[in-house]
Amino acid sequence: MQFLSHIGHTTLRFLQLIGEFSCFLAKTISAGCTYPWYPRLVLRQCMNIGFYSLPVVGMTALFSGMVLALQSYTGFSRFQAEGAIATVVVLSMTRELGPVLAGLMVAGRVGASIAAEIATMRVTEQIDALTTLSTNPFKYLIFPRFLAGLITLPVLVLIADSIGVLGGYFVSIYYLNFNKSVYLTQTLHYLEVSDVISGLIKAMVFGGIITIMGCFHGYNSSKGAEGVGKATTQAVVTASIFILIFNYILTAMLFTK
Repeated sequence: MQFLSHIGHTTLRFLQLIGEFSCFLAKTISAGCTYPWYPRLVLRQCMNIGFYSLPVVGMTALFSGMVLALQSYTGFSRFQAEGAIATVVVLSMTRELGPVLAGLMVAGRVGASIAAEIATMRVTEQIDALTTLSTNPFKYLIFPRFLAGLITLPVLVLIADSIGVLGGYFVSIYYLNFNKSVYLTQTLHYLEVSDVISGLIKAMVFGGIITIMGCFHGYNSSKGAEGVGKATTQAVVTASIFILIFNYILTAMLFTK
């Protein structure tokens, strides 16, 4: 009976978390639909989320593109299909690797930062002080971060796609001795606008997931330093898991007929 009781308790707790998160997301969206708005806070969060994440996202994309070119050459050379490397690199970066790797890197950096910041404000009762001053915390704290995530991550992914393709180009031309014009022709010939747009759609969804998870776990953190640490860890883990889950869902929706 204890085993069944544990299963029931876990199920009820899971359903409770789903309900709490749904209410939290609804409050966040409704907060952005009414006045007042805080454009300066949105711009500040765009800088924190987007601009300061450029180095880690750029380095990740560069070496991912380089490794992808090397691994593709190793595999395709067995079938005398080396000419497909340019196509594989550009499609893999724009459709999958660019959005997913950028999302995971930003989740580790930004999701943890947002959760820790808001959890600290919860612990030190700064959120309660905002409510006392008739300032809606969802308008002032949550929605600017959520909107900034929706805006900045597609931009980061677009930059990551370009850097990743450039990394594959450098390896293919200067290490694998490909012809420059042939490689560029193959890249441009098989790349379609829909490939880039699908990656940007994924990036927008991932940006919303990262910021809303960081805000949710930080806003509902428990008291003390231990609560801040748990909120930070949970924000990164849940954001990373949901990025992978929604990557599959979006891929099935966008590319299957």
